[in-house]
Amino acid sequence: MNKNKIATTQNPLEEIENLILTIRGKQVMLDRDLARLYGVETKVLNQAVKRNIERFPERFMFQLTDNEVVKLVTICDRFRLLKHSSSLPYAFTEHGVTMLASVLKSEIAVQISIKIVDAFVTMRHALPSYNQLYNRIENIEYHQLLMMQRHDKTENQIEEIFRALFKYDLPNQKVFFDGQLFDAHVLMSRLVESADKRIVLIDNYVDESVLTLFLKRKEHVSATIYTMQMSSAFKLDLQKHNAQYPPIAVNIYTKAHDRFLIIDDKVYHVGASVKDLGKKLCAVSLLSCIDADEMIGKL
Repeated sequence: MNKNKIATTQNPLEEIENLILTIRGKQVMLDRDLARLYGVETKVLNQAVKRNIERFPERFMFQLTDNEVVKLVTICDRFRLLKHSSSLPYAFTEHGVTMLASVLKSEIAVQISIKIVDAFVTMRHALPSYNQLYNRIENIEYHQLLMMQRHDKTENQIEEIFRALFKYDLPNQKVFFDGQLFDAHVLMSRLVESADKRIVLIDNYVDESVLTLFLKRKEHVSATIYTMQMSSAFKLDLQKHNAQYPPIAVNIYTKAHDRFLIIDDKVYHVGASVKDLGKKLCAVSLLSCIDADEMIGKL
């Protein structure tokens, strides 16, 4: 965690740069600093985020731990009031700051967000790790913010820009070694998030973790599971899930040996049950030899 002190300056960009912290190896800004720049109370900013929490995954925003707050208070006097706060602050990455502009829905939020992105870009240019990926992110962020400012584009168009940013790196094939549980979870999450019309899982062994994974899909995307059997516990989990969230259809199918995941019109072969992916050596591969509609029609 690196500290940055607020300096009295006539340069707004320089002042914003002084508010950027490095926490968990990421450049971030705290909710209270952003709220001050946007001209709103911290609780108002955080309430707006909570109402749109699906737009703020961990790569956009995370909450500081008690230890991180203690370190922050220790090294930076301007955060001394955090020592007496009953709630832990939230840190927003560059992506999170950009998304805030669409959530707060005000002209000043867009203008300030552009200045903040300028500050992040300036800071990034000073880092030796700056590369082509940063250029891609920078271009998409500026495109989003300028379109919001000039043409007042709809929220759906804004979300499409962010979805495009995180779709580009979906591999056609990925091998996971023993213990790569998180890497496997990230890939499956991105596959589910990328679906625009349907998700079909063929897996003989499913549990509530699969239901949790499917919560990452877009609201209008249908979800169907074909499995060999349903335990009483899973039936209860499914019932409670479907009572609160867009329903998942589960069908009994006993003629499958392998696992398959269909995302829109793409068919992936999954080397292990989704709930166990990454526990042992396995692979996920995109199949070009079969049509998704044809496969579903034979189930």
